[in-house]
Amino acid sequence: MKKTLLMLLAAAVVGAGIAPMEADAAPKKKAVAAKKKAPRVAKQIKSGKSVAKAPTKAHKARRTYHAAASLDDAQHLALQSSAVLVLDQTTGSVLFEKNAQAVLPIASITKLMTAMVALDAKPSLQEMLAVSEDDVDTLKGTRSRLKVGTQLSREEMLRLALMSSENRAASSLSRNYPGGREAFIVAMNRKAQSLGLKDTRFEDPTGLTAANVSSPRDLAKMVDAAHQYPLIREFSTTAADEITIAGRAQQFRNTNTLINSPSWEIGLSKTGYINEAGKCLVMQAWLNNKPTIIVLLDSWGKMTRIGDANRIKRWVESASLARPSAG
Repeated sequence: MKKTLLMLLAAAVVGAGIAPMEADAAPKKKAVAAKKKAPRVAKQIKSGKSVAKAPTKAHKARRTYHAAASLDDAQHLALQSSAVLVLDQTTGSVLFEKNAQAVLPIASITKLMTAMVALDAKPSLQEMLAVSEDDVDTLKGTRSRLKVGTQLSREEMLRLALMSSENRAASSLSRNYPGGREAFIVAMNRKAQSLGLKDTRFEDPTGLTAANVSSPRDLAKMVDAAHQYPLIREFSTTAADEITIAGRAQQFRNTNTLINSPSWEIGLSKTGYINEAGKCLVMQAWLNNKPTIIVLLDSWGKMTRIGDANRIKRWVESASLARPSAG
C-alpha cells in the first residue's frame, strides 16, 4: 500500500512537469537568485534608478538613454571648463553638470543682462550715443576701436556689445539709461532677483570687474530669459557686421567662432574673459532638434571652451543614438 502511494505521488509530480528532486530545489534557486539580485537593487535605489518590475517602453527608453549618458560622462565627456551645465531648455532637465552651483566671475557674459536691462527701458534704438572718457576701461586697460567721441546709434552700441563684446559700447548703454549708470546697475541686480538668480551679483555693465559673479545654474536661467528678446538673439549670433565710425567703415566679428560653423545651429551666444574668470561661453543651441542651453565657465586654454562645446555636442548626439525608437 505504501509503495503504491509513493508510485502515485511520483507520477503526479512528473505529470506536473517537475522532477522529484527539483520540487524542493525551485524555491531554493529563487532565494539564491533574489540574494544575488539584492545588491544590484540596493545600488539602483542609491543611484535613483527605477526598480519597477515591468517598466513601460518609455521607462526603458529613458533608462537606456541615462545609462548611455552616464557611461559617456565617466569615459568620454572630460571637459576642461571648471563649471558646466547642459540643460534641456524645453523641459528644464539637466543633461550634464559639473560644479553647477559654483559661484564664479562671469566676465562679459554680464552683457546679456546689460542688453536686457537696456531694452527693458524701451528706449529709442535710433538715438545717437557718444563714447565718453567715462567709458574708457581704467580697471583692466583693455583697448577699443570705439574712440572717445565716437557716435553710434543705441542699436549699433547694443549690437557691438553683444556680437563683439565691446566694453565701451556696453558702458555707453548704461550711462544713457534713465538715472545713469548707478541706476542701471541697480536695475541689473533687480532684474537678477526677478529671474530668481540667487548666486548672481553685478557691479558694472561690462564684466571687466571680477565682482560680477554667478553660477552655471543661474546663468542657464539668464540665457533662457535673454533668449526671449529677439534683438539679443539676432545681435549675439551675427557673425560679422560693418559699422561706419567717423566716416570710415570698420569690420567687427563675433567673438564666438562656432557662429560660423555649419554644424551648429545657435540661437544665442555670449563669450567672456578676464583673468579671474578664465574663458567663458554660454549658448542656446539646437542639439538633436532640441533647444539646449550650454554654460561653460573658467576654461583657461585658448580654445578649450570651444572644444568643450564640441565635446558636449558629440556626447548629446551619441547619447541620443543609444535611445531606442518609440516603436
